[in-house]
Amino acid sequence: QVQLVESGGGLVQPGGSLRLSCAASGSIFSINTMGWNRQAPGKERELVADITSGGTTNYANSVKGRFAISRDNAKNTQYLQMNSLKPEDTAVYYCYSYINGRLHWGQGTQVTVSS
Repeated sequence: QVQLVESGGGLVQPGGSLRLSCAASGSIFSINTMGWNRQAPGKERELVADITSGGTTNYANSVKGRFAISRDNAKNTQYLQMNSLKPEDTAVYYCYSYINGRLHWGQGTQVTVSS
């Protein structure tokens, strides 16, 4: 059984930073693309960023230059460094990973940007 566990969400003031982590565990033979989506109240879930097994990254236009996705393959963990946070970044953030050829999701972590 493969599991993704997220951590690092919380409340931060505008202009602040947070770092999200997503650790995969279980019977893991291969991990391909890893990424983050988010869903704000009343809105559809949207892609934030993803990273391939080779390290190629992709970002939503709304977070380019502010967010950075990375991965530690030895730890089966991905990270999302979020800087210069804005109130519109408030959402539940979900990590996902293609593990052993199947898509897996984390449980979600709340990020709230407010003064």
